[in-house]
Amino acid sequence: MALYRHVPGKAELVRLMADAACGEVPLGPVPAEWRVGLERGARWLRGVYERHRWMAQAMASFTRPVAAPNAMAYMEWVLRSLRGTPLTQAEKIHVHLLVFAYVQGLSMAADLEEQARQDTGISDGEWMEQNEPRFDAIQAGGSYPELNLVTSGGDFSLDLDALFEFGLRRTLDGIASMIDETSG
Repeated sequence: MALYRHVPGKAELVRLMADAACGEVPLGPVPAEWRVGLERGARWLRGVYERHRWMAQAMASFTRPVAAPNAMAYMEWVLRSLRGTPLTQAEKIHVHLLVFAYVQGLSMAADLEEQARQDTGISDGEWMEQNEPRFDAIQAGGSYPELNLVTSGGDFSLDLDALFEFGLRRTLDGIASMIDETSG
């Protein structure tokens, strides 16, 4: 409660904390190639969210963004990385928000996973081992043949890092396709 003698309320405290978190690690110079810039920006943002798990939830509003200079500097950096593309200004901000939402969504999922580990006191592997008989029983009826093919193949795991890499590549591929269409 002593903090609230120095700030008017929780919203201002969160804004100041988010600004400090975004200012911890500099982004560096903007790369000449847009894809390198978006990838670096996505990884930078993911790093911020990994160091400060509370932030993904705190920055959740798109229509009411946090007015923090360091967070705005990130947005400016991303927009600069798109400067040499044929995208319109509206498309550039949409690309930024698309990548931002992707990173934020997976970061929120990571936060929920960490909370589940804390709540249960067991690892993800231990949880799956305990619940495997339930999943096997449900799939034994044959109602989920595609899911069974995926999960019985042995080459699939629920890994958020692998999902991040897969999704980031596909997202950037989609943006590249959009830029190619715009260029033509």
